[in-house]
Amino acid sequence: MAVERFDALVIGAGQAGPSVAARCGEAGMRVALVERQHLGGTCVNTGCYPTKTLVASARALHLARRGAEFGFEAAGVRVDMRRVKQRKDEIVSATRANVEAWVSGMKGVEWIRGHARFVAPRTVRVGERTLTAEHVFLNVGARATRPALDGIDSVPTLDNVSVLDLEEVPSHLVIVGAGYIGLEFAQVMRRFGSDVTVVERSNRLLPREDDDIATEVRSVLEDEGIRFRLGAECMALERGPHGSVRMRVDCVDDQPFVEGSHVLLAVGRTPNTDDLGLEAAGIRANAFGHVEVDDQCRTSAEGVWAMGDCNGRGAFTHTAWNDHEIVVDRLFGKRSLGIGQRIPCYGMFIDPPLGRVGMTEREVRATGRPALVATMPMRRVGRAREAGETRGMMKALIDVQTQRILGAAIFGLNGDEAIHGLLWAMSASLPYTALAQSVPIHPTVSELIPTLLQQAKPL
Repeated sequence: MAVERFDALVIGAGQAGPSVAARCGEAGMRVALVERQHLGGTCVNTGCYPTKTLVASARALHLARRGAEFGFEAAGVRVDMRRVKQRKDEIVSATRANVEAWVSGMKGVEWIRGHARFVAPRTVRVGERTLTAEHVFLNVGARATRPALDGIDSVPTLDNVSVLDLEEVPSHLVIVGAGYIGLEFAQVMRRFGSDVTVVERSNRLLPREDDDIATEVRSVLEDEGIRFRLGAECMALERGPHGSVRMRVDCVDDQPFVEGSHVLLAVGRTPNTDDLGLEAAGIRANAFGHVEVDDQCRTSAEGVWAMGDCNGRGAFTHTAWNDHEIVVDRLFGKRSLGIGQRIPCYGMFIDPPLGRVGMTEREVRATGRPALVATMPMRRVGRAREAGETRGMMKALIDVQTQRILGAAIFGLNGDEAIHGLLWAMSASLPYTALAQSVPIHPTVSELIPTLLQQAKPL
């Protein structure tokens, strides 16, 4: 079988892959872009776009039911799950079509449908074709983790992909996992009309967050009727009566079972690296399956880079995009960018949303450095009171010696947007006083950030 030679081989078409392919093509390279499923990766097809579309539908329903608070009545509000799904599918299909049109028009890039597997260094088999290239870029993403629970194969389960295809609202959805994905679906389905129980092995939800933020989030969700079973050390699944699913959540509790109509698994993500033949290419991966990379996304194999979820260095769309920027800079730029330069940031898109940047209080305390902390309830924010959205809080942490912002969280109205002012100040290495002395627009959520910073006290 003849080996086809390319200048660049991109495996996976998520956020980073097509952009690297396009840049290589513009540079005059002959490029192969291989994707076994849909272009656009998780974000377009099963992540950001579809889930945030559901979040928007759920919020519209929630606000309509709160009409009396705003001076109107909207009687008989109910969800049409088939129409919700249709709206989601239309948005996803249109977005994917845009990506396909872009890729199809790329100069010097051949889009190959199929699964790539390494058979030698920088050489893969795709169907009946064997492809090799001087430069190889992995952007293969991740999938929902299937936990090793007793009885898991004896009952039907949902994950973040299959739950998107539901055309009827579950009567009682049991969610395994109290992280970002689990909590987003918990609120969405509760607002659509499901009873929802979230089961978590840990004694708290959102382990990345500080206790005060996690407590606020739990309070908001519980007030909407979501139930939590935390500290569930002894989880197991079995079939219940009349087609239900029964889940054991404790070993010693007087209510050891939760019985639901559906079970959603939301316990993390597994990189799609187990079927790539990494060993044949000399590419090292860690115990979790993440490809090991250096600060420029280079793997242990010469000429091979790994970007996005599969390298374990971010697992977000925005970090995958930055991985692409780092790789392109390494190939065609000043070689000045690196993973270590970016400031961790992310959002959780429940309602209200959580925006997080930099270090948590727990992380700051662990360093032992002198620090300041400032907190403020969202009820202090005029814009939040006007909108009837006063739940949540703001929080910021500051290094005493450098006067730089170490981290911040905004859980509340527009928190996912307002947090960026703090991120940009951190990126520019500005002292916190530069924000504290600014004069922002009224009425906005961001206008309370200077007030927040002005009241910083020793941690």
